[in-house]
Amino acid sequence: MQGLVTKSTGSWYQVQTPNGQRFDCRIKGKFRIKGITTTNPIAVGDQVEFEQEPDLGTGVITKLHDRKNYIIRKAINLSKQAQIIAANLDQAFLVVTLASPRTSLGFIDRFLVTAEAYDIPARLIFNKLDLFSDEGLEILGAYKSIYEDIGYPCFQVSALEGTNVDEVVAELKDKVSLLSGHSGVGKSSLLNAIIPDLELRTHQISEWSDKGMHTTTFAEMFELPEGGFIIDTPGIRELGIIDIEKQELSHFFPEMRSRMHDCRFNNCRHINEPGCAVLEALENGEIEPSRYDSYLSIYHGNDTRA
Repeated sequence: MQGLVTKSTGSWYQVQTPNGQRFDCRIKGKFRIKGITTTNPIAVGDQVEFEQEPDLGTGVITKLHDRKNYIIRKAINLSKQAQIIAANLDQAFLVVTLASPRTSLGFIDRFLVTAEAYDIPARLIFNKLDLFSDEGLEILGAYKSIYEDIGYPCFQVSALEGTNVDEVVAELKDKVSLLSGHSGVGKSSLLNAIIPDLELRTHQISEWSDKGMHTTTFAEMFELPEGGFIIDTPGIRELGIIDIEKQELSHFFPEMRSRMHDCRFNNCRHINEPGCAVLEALENGEIEPSRYDSYLSIYHGNDTRA
């Protein structure tokens, strides 16, 4: 039988068949060692083949179909291993908050680089609009300008009050979309606003750390009323870049990619080389300094935290 993986809890996977039946499945023993180096050989969004187990109502996954793409990160505390967040995506949304908790520009850039590297169109959702002061709105405007100017669509919403959620809903129709971000940014509240019957648990921000407290503990795919699917993921505290070579990194910054062929040297690192078109654009104010700082941070393998 063939099906779509709609939930992953680590050792068990929920697989939905084309006629809507759902089976709890595990992986066939030998499956784990067939050249798959990630901590999770199967991810939400995968198309798989499985066999029903007689009299148990469960199944065994026997084959993974080819993926069109996937999004990946370093596994927490296992820097040499990777975790596939989700597979076969049409687009990825990062939910961003400027406070309670704060999403740093560096974290945003790491997410966007990862999406670029795996050929997944990315968008940003700035949530908790209801909490913004006038000063906060100015900062939000500056953040939006950074990313809209280089081609990333941005949405301003209040999941709690439903403000502008319809704009996000329109983007989701008939697509497979990933929803990601730190714990506490309001992913569950946003999903509840998008799919009112869902009634996902939400949680207050931890007072002592100002970090979100996890309400989603595993990846899960939900069917959208207007068509399409959305994948909710556990909150990400850090996002390590993996499988990107240093010489490739600038390809995944659109504002650098468009200028790199104008550099004097073909192997320009865009750090201190003479005749570098990227450095010239930075000096002329055509490249945002925060974006260039993120490039240097990733290039030198610096901290992956927010």
